[in-house]
Amino acid sequence: MITALKRQAVPQISCDVRAGKITNVEFIVKCPPGCQDPRYHVYGTDVYASYSSVCGAAVHSGVLDNSGGKILVRKVAGQSGYKGSYSNGVRSLSLPRWRESFVVSEGKPQKGVTYPSSLTYSSSKSPAAKAGETARADQSPSGPETAAQPITVTQVPGTTAVEATHTTLPKPSPSADSTASGLQPQPAGQRSKDLGEPALWKPESVLLDAGFVPKEELSTQSLEPASHGDPSCKVDLSFLIDGSSSIGKRRFRIQKQFLTDIAQTLDIGPAGPLMGVVQYGDNPATQFNLKTHMNSQDVKAAIEKISQRGGLSNAGRAISFVTKNFFSKFNGNRGGAPNVAVVMVDGWPTDKVEEASRFARESGINIFFITIEGASENEKQYVLEPNFANKAVCRTNGFYSLTVQNWFSLHKTVQPLVKRVCDTDRLACSKTCLNSADIGFVIDGSSSVGTSNFRTVLQFVANLSREFEISDTDTRIGAMQYTYEQRLEFGFNEYSTKSDVLSAIKRVGYWSGGTSTGAAINYALEQLFKKSKPNKRKLMILITDGRSYDDIRIPAMLAHHKGVITYAIGVAWAAQDELDIIATHPARDHAFFVDEFDNLYKVVPKVIQNICTEFNSQPRN
Repeated sequence: MITALKRQAVPQISCDVRAGKITNVEFIVKCPPGCQDPRYHVYGTDVYASYSSVCGAAVHSGVLDNSGGKILVRKVAGQSGYKGSYSNGVRSLSLPRWRESFVVSEGKPQKGVTYPSSLTYSSSKSPAAKAGETARADQSPSGPETAAQPITVTQVPGTTAVEATHTTLPKPSPSADSTASGLQPQPAGQRSKDLGEPALWKPESVLLDAGFVPKEELSTQSLEPASHGDPSCKVDLSFLIDGSSSIGKRRFRIQKQFLTDIAQTLDIGPAGPLMGVVQYGDNPATQFNLKTHMNSQDVKAAIEKISQRGGLSNAGRAISFVTKNFFSKFNGNRGGAPNVAVVMVDGWPTDKVEEASRFARESGINIFFITIEGASENEKQYVLEPNFANKAVCRTNGFYSLTVQNWFSLHKTVQPLVKRVCDTDRLACSKTCLNSADIGFVIDGSSSVGTSNFRTVLQFVANLSREFEISDTDTRIGAMQYTYEQRLEFGFNEYSTKSDVLSAIKRVGYWSGGTSTGAAINYALEQLFKKSKPNKRKLMILITDGRSYDDIRIPAMLAHHKGVITYAIGVAWAAQDELDIIATHPARDHAFFVDEFDNLYKVVPKVIQNICTEFNSQPRN
């Protein structure tokens, strides 16, 4: 290659471009901002399957941050497996075998190498063209099609098959004699166990085995698996099935058939829904978890092998088990997908479900209840917990609970249930940045604020509170006011609706006095956040208009040590150095200053955006 003496043009790609769509073997590209978004799927760690987003992989690897930039991409051989991981705000997924891989590094051109100023993309052929190619595969090519065609390959790092960097080899026809390669051609039409393709001899297979990658990528149809799952239904789904003795063998088989129908209806895969099953009787047991099976066919086969456990119908114990054990990263929880648990009950549970379900909901799990052949009027005296289904779900509007009159009607529930669990916009119990926190407002009520400005501060507090989903299981709001002294206006447990919280904020009276911000932070930790729930994110939003009369360093360090994420909002005479100390690191994301009280409203969207950005960058559960 000729040494590049002048600056080379760098092509720009979008976040959704996959490496497998680009036929170039080595290239430099520029990625736009925003590729950390979970909708740009990445498969693998360090070495990525070519089905991955190029720019998403660059962010995952740490070569880029979410602001974008230039990267160097190099194709390498396919791997026998790709391990997913969480890194730099991106959760990559695991994948079994894949045909081609790539690695990314900083976008610095190597000396003496000229990189393409434009990229070559693989073209998708029409179904008719593909059908024609398949028909020709079993025929002996003739004419110009039998001519040997050159194919450029590049050696994978770590291989020693050939010392030269680039080699050109002839591309024989499928019927050509391949004995020189050391591999015998397989009979035409025999299917590959891994990719399900006709296993005709191709030079690419020899090159891949020898540690080489062809420059010309196969068509998208042959590279991509049959399905990676339905991306419009990306949920982590657990079915808690009733294996109690009372259900009987016949109804247990109907329950298994129901699960099979669900798996068939869902397009299960790493880019869509994943499904696991827990069976409960006296005690629960995982039949298979989220990462065990990656397609609907394998899930159906696993369901068929499930045998009935017997015993009581302890659904509450099963829900607790799922909350503590099932939705973990080890068991395949992806973090970026809503967690859904569907509890199936024959008649009624033999233990209580309300508290277990509440804890599950507060852990971000969407609980659905399917009750089959519920208690008749004469049987209700035996039900341990009346209205158990309504007590278990987070909304009693019928969305989360389904009642089936008899087991032979259960199949009619398949479509309604699939539609609901895939409706991620309505999964209100799933943890988001707006429904998973205890937020404590620490309000400066000193004399320098004044009555009129204090009302403006309260309006700012109300505007922030309106952005959150408020209930006893979603975000909770508390507030305190301080001068030299401190006063709890209302705690996290006092108001469980948005309207009640906004009314309580409006009723807060102006106090007037000095400014002891350090003592106020200590008071908030003791009187507000000590009563926060352990599975809630703790957010402190402190608003002040001046320098503190007491030390703020030690109280601020204590808040950070206790895991309280602190936002410091300064107005007018507030000291920037103190705001930076109070705020959680990095201060640029947690400390804000406005010169006038009337400008506080401008800070609201910035605070909300940073709260959500920080939440989305962390692993869930």
